[in-house]
Amino acid sequence: MPPTLVGKPPLQPIHEIFHVDRILVPEAEVPKREHKIIAVLPAYNAEKTLAATLADIPVGAVDEFVLVDDGSKDRTVQVAREMGLTVIEHPENRGYGGNQKTCYQYALERGADIIVMIHPDYQYDSRVIPTAVSIIELGICDVVLGSRIRSRQEALSCGMPVYKYFANRALTLFENFALGQNLGDFHSGFRVYRRAVLETIPFEQNSDDFVFDTQLLVQAVNFGFRLGDIPVPVRYFREASSINFRRSLKYGFSTLGTVSRWWLHRLGWKSKRFRAK
Repeated sequence: MPPTLVGKPPLQPIHEIFHVDRILVPEAEVPKREHKIIAVLPAYNAEKTLAATLADIPVGAVDEFVLVDDGSKDRTVQVAREMGLTVIEHPENRGYGGNQKTCYQYALERGADIIVMIHPDYQYDSRVIPTAVSIIELGICDVVLGSRIRSRQEALSCGMPVYKYFANRALTLFENFALGQNLGDFHSGFRVYRRAVLETIPFEQNSDDFVFDTQLLVQAVNFGFRLGDIPVPVRYFREASSINFRRSLKYGFSTLGTVSRWWLHRLGWKSKRFRAK
């Protein structure tokens, strides 16, 4: 009789189980691609989690990594350079949205066909990057998000705060209805974009704060791009970035405002945020 698994399997990276820095695959076995894939990592104080985030990414899944440091107070920049990453430094903190603007501008200038955005705080399971990229390469979607909420029990058992879970559910339900989508998590920090999306959307017009992510998705819907998602296991722990309740509240109201502004745009109150570049 086969053994029975009790409970949820632990989300433990293989490099920790076997105490190695990275699992290497012979170059000849890495599948060849026709698209250039650049992963961008918007970073702030990610010294302790950067290596673990990168170690889980399958070898050959990404052509170039670029870390944009937003005025970190720790050794994030030094660690990134020691690992051979391309590093761009903001002398002063420009905010989460401001960081991503630099990320995407660089990726487009470097000729990326597909851009992966993942937080370097080891919260999202980066092993799924090839799966998300393949959905775009197959022409199924133009934007792929990692959904943290496959089920309520799983999300809460992974450490998602209860208030954040219910706020996410309420906002995602509202956004799906208002935007005509069917995503599981509108507020994920794991995203993959087709180049045409970032070439079309005037993301430079967006906020430098956390609502940048929402604005970009609403813009993608506005321009007719196809959105989809895949389940991505997550970890909540002290070093993983997370905004506090006050900033979460501000983010929630800003999200409602963004969707409302899009509807006003559709009704004739035009906004440059929803005009192509």
